Amino acid sequence: MPSLTIDFFHDVVCCWCFKVSSRMRDLAVEFDLDIRHRSFVLQASRAEMAARWGTPAQARATILDHWAACRSVSDRPDLVDIDAMRAAPFDYPHGMTAARGCKAAERLAGQGAHWDMFDRSQRAHLSAARNIAEPEVVLEVARDLGFEAAAFATLFDDPATAQAVETDRQLARALQVRSVPTLIIRETGSRLVNGPRADLAAQIRAALRLAA
Repeated sequence: MPSLTIDFFHDVVCCWCFKVSSRMRDLAVEFDLDIRHRSFVLQASRAEMAARWGTPAQARATILDHWAACRSVSDRPDLVDIDAMRAAPFDYPHGMTAARGCKAAERLAGQGAHWDMFDRSQRAHLSAARNIAEPEVVLEVARDLGFEAAAFATLFDDPATAQAVETDRQLARALQVRSVPTLIIRETGSRLVNGPRADLAAQIRAALRLAA
């Protein structure tokens, strides 16, 4: 059985999640971790974006400042294209549509499929400046990953998929998760402090000692 189970709360539009996801993929193999993906969409609509960030221009400027900070400590800064998103002809997207895509993938093929869909959606967002608030973009990402188009589209539109996203948001609130990424080790209740891979590995080793 896996050594530890970790709930990974994330949002597709979060640049910091992009950095952590790649590190956790390596650590999941090294430590035989069971990563459980939780869609914690911080803003689920244009209205929520406006309430949090102000005008679309203000939202883009502030969020891209966050991208710049993240890129400065990223393992792959070349994959974070700030200039492309700055020039994109659409408002900075919310994360709900892409979260539904990730949950549809999970319902079709499990946690690994959720993770693949999450990472590929993040690449579409951060590297290719695609508008992942548009359903057709999410459906295209799914097709590129090899999901059967009709089956994926059916689950993507299924109200139960949106409810699964909301269930994750409710769990986040119950656990007092307020930001993404958040990584919670079930066996100890502790939270990993985001940082370099070596720091994350050291925290996992400490959790393994506590859980033994």
